[in-house]
Amino acid sequence: METLRDTWPRDSRRAVKALNIIIVGAGIGGLTSAIALAQTGHNITVLERVSEISDIGAGIQIAPNASRILHRLGALQGVMERATVPSSLSVRGYASDDETTTVPLMPETGIKYGAPMSVIHRGDLQGVLLSRALDLGCRVLTNHKVVAVDQSFSARVKVRMAPTAREAWMCADLVIAADGVKSRVRRQMMNSRGCKDEPVPTGDAAYRLLIPRSRILRDPLLLSMMDQNIVVRYMGPGGHVVTYPVRNGSFYNIVLLHPAKEGTLSDDAWTSKGSRDDMLQFYAAWSPVIRRWLAHSDEDVLEWVLYVYPSLPTWIQGPVALLGDACHPMLPYVAQGAANAIEDAAVLATALTCTPNVPLALKMYEAIRKPRAERIAAGATASARVFHLPDGPEQVARDRWPANPGAAAQNPDRFNNPQWQDFMWGVDVMEETMRLWARLAKVLPLETCYPRIRKAYAYTLYMDISHGWLLSQLLPRLGVGISRRSHKMHIHIAKDIGDSLALVRSTECGSTHGARGRRICTVQETLLLEYGAAFTRRCRAPWTPRSSTSRILTSSAAHRQPDM
Repeated sequence: METLRDTWPRDSRRAVKALNIIIVGAGIGGLTSAIALAQTGHNITVLERVSEISDIGAGIQIAPNASRILHRLGALQGVMERATVPSSLSVRGYASDDETTTVPLMPETGIKYGAPMSVIHRGDLQGVLLSRALDLGCRVLTNHKVVAVDQSFSARVKVRMAPTAREAWMCADLVIAADGVKSRVRRQMMNSRGCKDEPVPTGDAAYRLLIPRSRILRDPLLLSMMDQNIVVRYMGPGGHVVTYPVRNGSFYNIVLLHPAKEGTLSDDAWTSKGSRDDMLQFYAAWSPVIRRWLAHSDEDVLEWVLYVYPSLPTWIQGPVALLGDACHPMLPYVAQGAANAIEDAAVLATALTCTPNVPLALKMYEAIRKPRAERIAAGATASARVFHLPDGPEQVARDRWPANPGAAAQNPDRFNNPQWQDFMWGVDVMEETMRLWARLAKVLPLETCYPRIRKAYAYTLYMDISHGWLLSQLLPRLGVGISRRSHKMHIHIAKDIGDSLALVRSTECGSTHGARGRRICTVQETLLLEYGAAFTRRCRAPWTPRSSTSRILTSSAAHRQPDM
């Protein structure tokens, strides 16, 4: 995979303490969480309400920010074997089918961001994730519907098991609610805080179609589109259409956005049977190519009514955390819903490799993910108007943006805006989590970070504080001269530092180890001075932190955001 570039140096990070974790929901976010947490040493139980995790859904896009994480979780190879890699995005006029612009996707995007972009059937992605989770020893229990969390939010969930409807309580150290956009856990959490948890209709809905190849064998034009690995987007008054092939060209995925009927806006069943006649009527004046595709659709079509949720005041309560659509449902206009659920999983697992302190890890998770996910969700919501402009001066200006490279940063189409691409696809949330931890480790008491510290964890903490720098880079910065003759020397020095850190709380290493001990302590003291790790030596006064934990948590580097 020539476009995959990964410099993540912490593949072997393990949790300081293995936790028993319950994950509610076996969707994309839930299964990715199971993989990420099991891979770092936790005991995982996934509870899924349906009797079988079946092959349902339609096409979704996997952006570089998600591919990067899937690679680290050992799932990307299986995904790419089933995915389609799009070479470009073709933006076309809704009525004439004339191409207004072509945006290169692969390999250019993969080279720029170090990870590929692809499209895949949702069921295929879920199948790969399920297989990987089972390989890692996760328990996945179907017919287990979580109906409530303990009222005190103490990591206990009430489960109703089909087909008997017997109910029982299950306990864990941490509960992750990845139970989707209509999350029961979110509703209970918001109700306990006196907050409303009601969706707001956007006024839009979407038809989702999968056209099998067998239906278009006599249409050379449609066959050629199915054989081209390109994403096609049509934008028109009040709606837009996105199409691309999935499953190695055996199906053509079509998503058709349109105004929702008044009667469907209050419908609690967000996905329901739509009217094929209504669909054909709305797109009757659109491209002949679109109409040819729709002629091959099933008599029964699914209609998905689009809602948004107000931002939640929090994603966490006690040892219970929301994840994915349960806390940041996104409209499809920037194709980041699944990717952000995958980011949630990666950040939470990374935070729990930094500290076994669950409340602290959850605060890190929320500090990294909440502002970023909410910004992307807001950008997706704002994009609806841009995509659905009526014919006129604004629409003409929108269609001309891609042809003006000098104004690319002001492009209102966020999917094609370079600043938004960098923000959505270029941010490495696992690295951002480690950067946040490196700052927190300067101000937190050692007991908060690593209770009952052992040698291995002392060295890990050192690597965390130094942000994983090579010793050849770190020690000169600290004013410690080392020879460049041998990389082995760097390893020995690293081990010395790790050993000395393990002795900080119990031994005055200078008197114990003589001259060599004093040299090690000099490195150690310089390290502590430079990075401010909150160690307390028995013979010295406690180190005083220079900034508060709350200030660090609210100024995460992942909060850097483009203009709306």
